[in-house]
Amino acid sequence: MRFLHADGTTVHLGYCSNVHQAEDLKGVVSQLASHAEPVRERLGVDRLGIGLWLARPVVTELAADTGSLKRLKAELRARGLETVTLNAFPYAGFHREVVKKDVYLPDWADEARLEYTLDCARVLAALLPDDAERGSVSTLPLAWRTPWPDWRAETARRALHRLTTGLAALEAWTGRRIRVGFEPEPGCVVETTAQAVRELGGLDPDRLGICLDACHLAVQFERPATALRRLADAGLPVVKLQASCAVEAHDPADPAARAALRRLAEPRFLHQTRTAIVGTVHGVDDLSDALDGGLPQTTGPWRVHFHAPLHTEPEPPLRTTADQLGRVLAGLLGGPSADCDHIEVETYTWSVLPEPPADLAGGIAAELAWARDRLTGLGLKEDHP
Repeated sequence: MRFLHADGTTVHLGYCSNVHQAEDLKGVVSQLASHAEPVRERLGVDRLGIGLWLARPVVTELAADTGSLKRLKAELRARGLETVTLNAFPYAGFHREVVKKDVYLPDWADEARLEYTLDCARVLAALLPDDAERGSVSTLPLAWRTPWPDWRAETARRALHRLTTGLAALEAWTGRRIRVGFEPEPGCVVETTAQAVRELGGLDPDRLGICLDACHLAVQFERPATALRRLADAGLPVVKLQASCAVEAHDPADPAARAALRRLAEPRFLHQTRTAIVGTVHGVDDLSDALDGGLPQTTGPWRVHFHAPLHTEPEPPLRTTADQLGRVLAGLLGGPSADCDHIEVETYTWSVLPEPPADLAGGIAAELAWARDRLTGLGLKEDHP
């Protein structure tokens, strides 16, 4: 879906396909028919954005075969879908039985991460709608925090300069601008906006910026207005917003809350958990660690890196950080200028919910409708084709 901001900016809203299990081109094309097109039909719109996750083998095939690229673009167009952003955070294997910290591999000290990201940019340049101003690719925030010795940090810094050069060359060759957004995440080298400024400040803002995940921001107890101002002051553009909600237990000592949290402590994905004690954030790497005594229960709420559906609440007495997501949207788009033009709903956890939905397309459509209502509530106008 597209929206028009009062300043004339076209704002794109879509959902991320990493919720679907597909790691070959046939599977990607199949999910457009079995999931994405039904979501569009449920919303009753003629055009729906989809942020594609393309695993390394798919990107390799598309980058090497222009015929495959043209067929994928034709499939998107035939089903009323468009792509202006790719999620290049997971490299492969995102739906294995256990993913956990493997999602951060390869990291930015590994040549494979640079090559994959540039290939994603090349593929996206070919998939972009003709009238799209630019594309975006989101990626991990350098690496998991350990091990990260100085030599690996310096290797990653050199890779980012090569990334900038590669993106500039791609624009010169194709006429399409692709920006890469680094996504701060709890537990990583860059987990907060302050760390983003320290580690990523001074890079080319025309090519590189931040993918701001609202769930991650909430888990780290960052105030949206402060975080957005910090990024703007540092010249780090928000090239993409991942519209997502964390899970919060207001009273983690409550037996009902702990029972509900136990049902979210599943084996596939990492669910970093944080609490704030006298203004200082403390955390553990997984929800199970918190429940087993890794976090105090009586000092304040826990927030969990578990991407909860935007439009509904989890099992009581748990709740989501949807209000915080609303403040992020208002901070980016509620003023006289649009400070972000790509929004991706990224609830990849549907399959690991205690009660996975029988109607996934309906759930995704409801999330997008929630986001659409928040955007129009900020004064944006739906832009129909």
